[in-house]
Amino acid sequence: MTHADPRLESQSFWQHDYGHYAPNPALHEDLKVDVAIIGGGFTGLNSAWQFKKDNPNARVVVLEGAVVGFGASGRNAGFSTKLFGLEPEMVLLRWGRQKLIDARHYLEKAVAHTRSLIEEHGFQSDYRHSGLVSISYSAPQQRRLEKTYKLLQDLGIAGDLTWHDRSRVQQDFHSERFNGGIYETNTGHLNPCKQVRALKGLAESAGVVVYETTPVTAIERQASAILIATPGGRITADKLVVATNAYSRQVPDTRRLQTRQYPLWTYQVVTEPLSEQQWTSIGWKDRQCFGDNRQMLHYFRPTVDGRIAMGGGDALAYRTGPMTETASPASWQHCEAHLKWIYPQLRDLRIAYRWGGPVSVNVDMVPEISCIDDERIIYSGGCFGHGVALTHLNGRTIADLLNGEKTELTDFWIVNRRSISMTSDTLSYLGGRAARGALKAWDWWEERQLQRG
Repeated sequence: MTHADPRLESQSFWQHDYGHYAPNPALHEDLKVDVAIIGGGFTGLNSAWQFKKDNPNARVVVLEGAVVGFGASGRNAGFSTKLFGLEPEMVLLRWGRQKLIDARHYLEKAVAHTRSLIEEHGFQSDYRHSGLVSISYSAPQQRRLEKTYKLLQDLGIAGDLTWHDRSRVQQDFHSERFNGGIYETNTGHLNPCKQVRALKGLAESAGVVVYETTPVTAIERQASAILIATPGGRITADKLVVATNAYSRQVPDTRRLQTRQYPLWTYQVVTEPLSEQQWTSIGWKDRQCFGDNRQMLHYFRPTVDGRIAMGGGDALAYRTGPMTETASPASWQHCEAHLKWIYPQLRDLRIAYRWGGPVSVNVDMVPEISCIDDERIIYSGGCFGHGVALTHLNGRTIADLLNGEKTELTDFWIVNRRSISMTSDTLSYLGGRAARGALKAWDWWEERQLQRG
């Protein structure tokens, strides 16, 4: 299927839905500040606003290399959930029982914090607190999902979860492909581009200065300050936050980050609006987000104007930088085919938007907030595509670190830990391809008895 407008291949539905956007001017002077933040996404803007709120007289600037909403914060699916790293079983295996429990509690706070921020400040970001459903297609997938549910119950962190069998799930979603699933009530979804630009306005209202189209070209550590060069001016900062997540390889003088995280690309599509008859045919009356529990998972959500947004099914590694727009027609075709495999009643529905973007992953398979060889430079990354709620609360955590305070949030175990380094770009690339192949083989094995169209 083709587009009338080729720009749809490189911009998300959310960016188009936002409409006209006038970015702030780039930096064109030299400044001295208390805190500089690289990256105008969820992490950077939340950190800036929280710190400025704590320190009204502090000089705080945000440097965004493109425009606010260009990166993951304007491209993601907008799920505000308690997902953390990979599957709970993987977190348990790598980190142990208590850290899995602590992570669940941190994400519960994150979802509540994000919702409270939206409601308190009147953000018009189309937030809906409608829940999340995890669905299986095959018997092996259902057995795994049942084990996950039991694990969370045994750990005492399944408070808002309910297991429903095949008949209930099919009653709700009108798809013969679905088996049993976990229903989770205390999560939501939003329009990420509207959200990040509302955060920009909130930060500016507190006195944060946001410079867009201002890439950082050099960072120099000195005993008394950190010097940050841009094409139009030089900033002298007491502290620096690198809030670029999957785009961190674009930041100069952060070579350590190239061994601690790697960008993997995922792709999404959005349909044209469904008719009332089409919505009736697929059920889904509660308009939750839902996703499958494949290793290469797919995720689905409604939009406020009656479309279906979905993505996933694969993750691709490229040797090009994450700022390079990379089309993947095969990924978009896969998404469309999978949606219509689930819902053959939508076989004539047109796909209206296609795009992709990188997510930050690391060997440890969980997020981190840590320093980069200098306690004055704080880095946050490794969100694994589950960063909406997480990055909002991480902003509060980073502000506490900037303030030099020890709080319940700074005690969270992802703070001040050193993730395992990837030995080289080539090995990281090859390792990512090998892992992708293994996960796809796992899915094939669990789904080998399913009929595909």
